[in-house]
Amino acid sequence: MERNSGTHSHNLPENGAVPGEPVKKDENSRRGNWGNQIEFVLTSVGYAVGLGNVWRFPYLCYRNGGGAFMLPYFIMLVFCGIPLFFLELSFGQFASLGCLGVWKISPMFKGVGYGMMVVSTYIGIYYNVVICIAFYYFFLSMTNLLPWTYCNNPWNTPDCSGVVGSGHQFNASLANATSSLVAGVSEVVNRTKRTSPSEEYWKHYVLNISDDIGNFGEVRLPILGCLAVSWSVVFLCLIRGVKSSGKVVYFTATFPYVVLTILFIRGITLDGAINGIKYYLTPQWQKVLDAKVWGDAASQIFYSLGCAWGGLITMASYNKFHNNCFRDSIIISITNCATSVYAGFVIFSILGFMAHHLNVPVSEVADHGPGLAFVAYPEALTLLPISPLWSLLFFFMLILLGLGTQFCLLETLVTAIVDEIGTDWIIKNKTVVTLSVAIAGFLLGVPLTTQAGIYWLLLMDNYAASFSLVIISCIMCICIMYIYGHRNYFKDVEMMLGFPPPLFFKVCWRFISPVIISFILIFTVIQYKPITYNDYVYPGWSLAIGFAMALSSVVCIPIYALYKISKSPGATFRERLKAACRAHPKWGPALQEHRTGRYAPMASEDTVEARPLKERDELKEEQKEKEKEEGKEKERKDEISLTIQGSNGSTNTHNNPNPSA
Repeated sequence: MERNSGTHSHNLPENGAVPGEPVKKDENSRRGNWGNQIEFVLTSVGYAVGLGNVWRFPYLCYRNGGGAFMLPYFIMLVFCGIPLFFLELSFGQFASLGCLGVWKISPMFKGVGYGMMVVSTYIGIYYNVVICIAFYYFFLSMTNLLPWTYCNNPWNTPDCSGVVGSGHQFNASLANATSSLVAGVSEVVNRTKRTSPSEEYWKHYVLNISDDIGNFGEVRLPILGCLAVSWSVVFLCLIRGVKSSGKVVYFTATFPYVVLTILFIRGITLDGAINGIKYYLTPQWQKVLDAKVWGDAASQIFYSLGCAWGGLITMASYNKFHNNCFRDSIIISITNCATSVYAGFVIFSILGFMAHHLNVPVSEVADHGPGLAFVAYPEALTLLPISPLWSLLFFFMLILLGLGTQFCLLETLVTAIVDEIGTDWIIKNKTVVTLSVAIAGFLLGVPLTTQAGIYWLLLMDNYAASFSLVIISCIMCICIMYIYGHRNYFKDVEMMLGFPPPLFFKVCWRFISPVIISFILIFTVIQYKPITYNDYVYPGWSLAIGFAMALSSVVCIPIYALYKISKSPGATFRERLKAACRAHPKWGPALQEHRTGRYAPMASEDTVEARPLKERDELKEEQKEKEKEEGKEKERKDEISLTIQGSNGSTNTHNNPNPSA
């Protein structure tokens, strides 16, 4: 078993694997590793690139000054997005533990891990409901005429006017007017604005929406069936953990780009497409001076990359110890943002075509969130020849984008549970845990398939994962940089990658990123407006539930910290606090052969933390010299024979009784 355990030089291209390489044994045989590095990168791309890239970014871009929005967006990416992404990847990879286990770094802060789990639970519940609605539309697109093309259906109202030859079915819609009015949709009549067949289809047929968040009505059985389908797909893809999901992402993470490209080529060949794209990209530079634009840019980067959900730590924990996660974090972050920009072209070219067809400005047909995915875009597709084909492609893309994120959300929860319990039985029976979490997720998603489901879905989307993520991320930065100590962490990264984090990242981690995160938090609080859905205003009690969801993840942090302090040894509060913050003796690389320098077994007997920093530094320097010499020796040996076993190639065989552990 060949390893590059000892190479602390800069030649790190061979870490991970290339597709033609012979399959390697897992470095961490107990937990397992990714099959190769491409699987990790694709999974992380699938995780970061989600529905928000398609339905949130293009809208934010046109609302915040078109092309001018790109400037704050990319500045925030460089100063906040990539550094936080690299911090989380290096954190998970160094300890090879999920979002709970990594807090051995400072046990008092384990509440942050629980907070991440709570956030991932909320997102996992409602995200799969969005995927299941995409499944529903996908199945309904398998016809020769899309059901939301005309206004002559039983669910339509007199206000409905289609975009496709809207004259001939007017009488039919009048005949249906009386029956529709009885069905309790009379409030639409008061609005003079036309309602499109796709909007009525979405509201009155797919959701059969009730008038109030408290009025659940009945469960929409077709959507419930699709929810069962989407949870089954997620479970089957994760049945063997990262071993099976790593294979699935070859398709789920790459195929959306094929679909985006097909839709892009179809879109730009239409009349009016250029107007839509102009609308999307024309810079309004005066908006760059508006704080709201910067706030939106920072929030979008933050939420889009999936920072503080726990997923990045989890995915990185299955990497080999010496994998170059610095390179990975840059590749993944930039891919994510490029996808957002690209998706904007796809969305706005078709919206421009529709605006041209209706003779209205693009702003009237532009929308975001579920309204874009399930109303505006599907309606635009009805204008195209062979519209069911484009519809199938579009919803298939949404399903794949959603699944990529959903895999990681479920894996985050499962990994946290398995790492925390850590017995041999649970590691062997990880599939049982995955199944249990999937069933629980399905059952908790059932209320979201009722007639009031969309209200709850948007409530969760707005509150469950908004400011709580920002607080979690800020505390994580402070804990690693100031409680554990930035010098210690930089040395850990150097031990893992073979080079220290670049100066830019050191400065960002310590100062710039926490400041930007605090800015996002303040901005979120100042910008706060109670949630509405179209004309519906949420009642006070439902907003209270929203805030309770938001606080439920943050409150884990102080509660666990107090619990940990009370359980720590020490006579005074100060001593207990110090003991609770101090890194656990088991903190460090998971495998014995990587525990070198200040993590070497001799050091761990009298706990690494007890040593003065200076002494630890000297120890590390000595160790580094030794490793350099051994690394050179290993390279010389490798030149002589390429078939040397990993145990010889490993740098610290002298304190490693079982090199292949």
